[in-house]
Amino acid sequence: MDTYDQPRSMGSPIDLCATIDAAVTAAHAGAAILQSYAHHRADLVIDRKARNDLVSQADREAEAAIIQELRARTPQFGIVAEETGGQAQGSATWYIDPLDGTTNFLHDIPHYAVSIALIAHAGASVSAGQPLAEDAPVVGVVYDPCREELFTAVYGLGAWLNGRRISCSRTQTLDDAVLATGFPFRDFSFAGQYMPMLHDAINRARGVRRMGAAALDLAWTACGRYDGYWEMGLAPWDVAAGTLLVRESGGMCSDMHKRDSWPIGGRVVAGNAAIGQALHEMIAPHLDKPD
Repeated sequence: MDTYDQPRSMGSPIDLCATIDAAVTAAHAGAAILQSYAHHRADLVIDRKARNDLVSQADREAEAAIIQELRARTPQFGIVAEETGGQAQGSATWYIDPLDGTTNFLHDIPHYAVSIALIAHAGASVSAGQPLAEDAPVVGVVYDPCREELFTAVYGLGAWLNGRRISCSRTQTLDDAVLATGFPFRDFSFAGQYMPMLHDAINRARGVRRMGAAALDLAWTACGRYDGYWEMGLAPWDVAAGTLLVRESGGMCSDMHKRDSWPIGGRVVAGNAAIGQALHEMIAPHLDKPD
């Protein structure tokens, strides 16, 4: 490889120990605000961003607390957050969803989470490793405050649930698999592609679940509760942390079109190697070609 093809170095290596600690602290700070509103949902100020796309003051205040913590501890990184936006910059960028599962939260359904991930950009180094050839999640935290389950992952080191190492299921066929998915709820432009996929999954798998929180779908795939997961129409902050959880649990998590280095476009397929491949084969006949 010629020197100009080498990934460009971006200064000092990213300290993964310091960044995972910052992410866990920030996740707890955000979750504390969510739970402070949990028994006062009727008092929440709720805005409608679009059809079936709601945001409450709980989302906004939790996001502010998370950003404050991350900026104080890692000012060198960019921030992209669901409610306040931002842009990727520097050697790495935080992707933040302060409340994944807002509709569940607002309806008192105890299935929602805080999701925080650090995406290292091509050319960045982590610990003492070589510069990354492409963008990749290197730190991931998904915290479910209702169950007090903290999912964490660090690039190259593994994934854990409340400090216990986790791994994807060993299920080898769709016939034996319980799958997770998410229905179109906001953007219905891809319903024509998705509905035949769902039809095939219902007829082939042991069961299909739709719980309404993508970050937890990925976390549950990482720890083997689900055997596989696919969804369309998501945002980068929905899947950034969960992508690393699955990968560090021995599974695969990829862009549905196998085009991007992680599912930044919001079309995701995840599972162990066998189920992930089977899902790709199941959805491929119904998937439009990318633009």
